[in-house]
Amino acid sequence: MKVVAFNGSPNKEGNTWHAIRIVAAELEKEGIETEIVHVGNKAVRGCTACGQCMKNKNEQCVLPGDEVNEWIQKMKQADGIILGSPVHYSAIAGTMKSFLDRAFYVTSFNNAMLRHKVGASVVAVRRSGGLPTFEQLNNYLCYSEMLIPTSNYWNVIHGTTPGEAMKDEEGVQIMRVLGRNMAWLMKLVESGKGKVLPPEREKKKFTNFIR
Repeated sequence: MKVVAFNGSPNKEGNTWHAIRIVAAELEKEGIETEIVHVGNKAVRGCTACGQCMKNKNEQCVLPGDEVNEWIQKMKQADGIILGSPVHYSAIAGTMKSFLDRAFYVTSFNNAMLRHKVGASVVAVRRSGGLPTFEQLNNYLCYSEMLIPTSNYWNVIHGTTPGEAMKDEEGVQIMRVLGRNMAWLMKLVESGKGKVLPPEREKKKFTNFIR
């Protein structure tokens, strides 16, 4: 089994990376391969709401010039996914948001590619804004019908300078417990394949509030 993690921080090995690595270390102890993809230092354009990925059904975003389609295929091939972001104005870092908007739109409308994969979110923050960012990341997982492991608190770790988060003892424990629970959930999913049938997927209904 394999987990791909997306680091949405502009800093390659800042506190977001450290949070991901704590989770990854626990996964690796259980024999699960991990890969960290650095998204936050790339130039990624936001979704233009063109709808072509829904129309073409080719598992690709039509916008050129970046690695989003490559990252989508990594998500498809993985058994588990970790979304990691620092906090920018109580929200997901901009480049990460652009990537997630495009990638999850493609995956949702191309045979629900991420349905029933295991997904987790982690956040690194200096002081406050961690919970809003954590909730925003989880919105992508929930919309895709992914399976979300939990920890013993919300998945937020605190620190300013790179590596300072490792001094947040509770934050480190949160990430460690998350990694163990994620590995356990992934093994449950794997052992149930061919034995426990998943619920039938329903066609998405779209409504609005205009009467």
